[in-house]
Amino acid sequence: MIIKPKIISLILILSIGLVSCKSAKTITDNGTLNSNLSAKQIIKNSDKNTSKFNTLSARLKIESNDGKNSQSTSVSLRIEKDKTIWMSKLGIVKALITPNRVAFYNKLDNTYFDSDFTYLSSLLGTELDFNKIQALLLGEPIYKPNTKDYEASVFEKSYMLQPKNQNNLFEIFLLFNPTHFKMDSQQIAQSKDNRHLEINYLAYQEVENEILPEAINIIALEHEDQLKIDLEFKGVELNQKLRFPFTIPSGYKKIELK
Repeated sequence: MIIKPKIISLILILSIGLVSCKSAKTITDNGTLNSNLSAKQIIKNSDKNTSKFNTLSARLKIESNDGKNSQSTSVSLRIEKDKTIWMSKLGIVKALITPNRVAFYNKLDNTYFDSDFTYLSSLLGTELDFNKIQALLLGEPIYKPNTKDYEASVFEKSYMLQPKNQNNLFEIFLLFNPTHFKMDSQQIAQSKDNRHLEINYLAYQEVENEILPEAINIIALEHEDQLKIDLEFKGVELNQKLRFPFTIPSGYKKIELK
């Protein structure tokens, strides 16, 4: 993942989306690791705990630090599963992500961005799509593993799946929690380009019978540049009727990301 100042705000937008609420119960890890568990069994348990809600709304605090500047803000988040991810900061800054579109606008400086995933993938140096973003936000594998190409092992307190033949240009490590088989960590490395993306799920909780991340830490590295993002989420509601209002005001200047 490329970390250039012009796209830090975009990375923030694409890196949001976990859940908590006053009635949520933090899940205590009590799973016992079984070194004989196969990749097929791990994948089956992971699939069984895939999120099944229709809609989600929450308030979340986002803290970011690129080594030079730190930012903290709170936004409203709404998700219609498999269809829409929507964010708003007091209606001043809004973002909309769908399977075919990534857009946001800022009323403070009258600017906007509106494009598709093909363009963003070329900017970030890796293939990006709606499903990968949604999986990241829900504690599920960004790259869907299969029993044919992946092998299982135990790493510290997690089950680890990795390709049997790691690509020298693109390495993937998926660490699964033994209690509920959501992700403990996802790590993607492009060694040739000195890029590394690490997504660590620090805690999970149960919300209306759904197992969802409670805290997340994201670290994106490229050469000497580093971006850290921490998320904290409050006030979740599931399966409510939600609106996703989003209209870019006329006369705004389009942001060109390079």
